[in-house]
Amino acid sequence: MTANFVLPDRSVQRVVGLALGLAIAGSWLAIHAYAMFVFELTWSNLPFALAMAMVQCWLSVGVFIVCHDAMHGSLVPGRPRLNGVIGAVLLALYAGFAWRQLRDAHFAHHKLAGRAGDPDFDEHHPDNFWRWYGTFFRRYFGWRSILFVHTVVGIYWLVLDIPMAQIVLLYGLPALGSSLQLFYFGTFRPHCHETGPGAAEFADRHNTRSEDFGTLASLASCFHFGYHLEHHRRPDVPWWGLPGARRAGVGQVEQTAKVPA
Repeated sequence: MTANFVLPDRSVQRVVGLALGLAIAGSWLAIHAYAMFVFELTWSNLPFALAMAMVQCWLSVGVFIVCHDAMHGSLVPGRPRLNGVIGAVLLALYAGFAWRQLRDAHFAHHKLAGRAGDPDFDEHHPDNFWRWYGTFFRRYFGWRSILFVHTVVGIYWLVLDIPMAQIVLLYGLPALGSSLQLFYFGTFRPHCHETGPGAAEFADRHNTRSEDFGTLASLASCFHFGYHLEHHRRPDVPWWGLPGARRAGVGQVEQTAKVPA
């Protein structure tokens, strides 16, 4: 069951998508530059540094979601090359990721969602967070990402003489935290298999479900990526349009329960 949901005109989508993308990526880069090249970590300003790290973690999630929209062409509709350039640059800055590799893996996820062959899914541990995250991490954080991160850290520490504690707190932890946040709210919770009496079946072939979060909680958790059934049914809808798709009933389903064994 899907509902009719009409997106704004493409020109409006382009303006909104680029404006929001610029705000998210620009804020992310600005905070990173300040945290590495201006800020000096001390015990007295540690609470501020922790707050900055939390904001940077959330913005890192946003940067990846912007790249995700670029994969689907919903960041700048009708401009595939521009989507590709923006996505490639941001993914490289995020963690040295390769644009084509991640884009192809994401399309495979949509094609095989929650089944063997889905690169985002661990069919051997479909209800175990840490084992599934380990599989997820190994599949995506390959030698390229490891080399990129080690190079950046090496330059910051050995060449620019930035204290390691500052690098770890304001670069390493936000990056790692964002991967956990993306995985938990954008992969594990939507696609994990519920077990036990009364566990709900998936609605359809997409093998996913959506959160019941309100709009603000959805934005704070994962830039509305928790509205995951809506996304799988309408991958052309950008992240900022998912609350509207939800209100329109795109993810509306008749929930059924598993019969206990």
